[in-house]
Amino acid sequence: MIDGLMTYTAGYRNFNIHWKNAVGKAFSVSYAASYELTPKQYREKSIFFLVNDEIGGKGLNYDLSGPSGASPVMVEGAAIGFQLPLHGEPALVFEGNNVTATAMGPFGTFIDHWERVP
Repeated sequence: MIDGLMTYTAGYRNFNIHWKNAVGKAFSVSYAASYELTPKQYREKSIFFLVNDEIGGKGLNYDLSGPSGASPVMVEGAAIGFQLPLHGEPALVFEGNNVTATAMGPFGTFIDHWERVP
């Protein structure tokens, strides 16, 4: 079971996710960033990025260096999509109250479906 929450506010994104493997070792990410979304580009600047990787035997890893990155925005009908540009995070597609996150990278290969909670 995976527990997670992603929040976008006016100019900031916060992301937290946690799971345990079959033997009880944990993996979690806690992330905060500022962002800007335009019709053509998504830009993000990391405030902090924390990974706890007990599963991989790496333990805690903090990134406080404040990297920034950008990616193109794609709009198709009511769907808005972009690749999160930092830390190997997934590509996101927002449509209505739903978000689909797709990744092939350091956190594995997955497709997640998230729903807005009022």
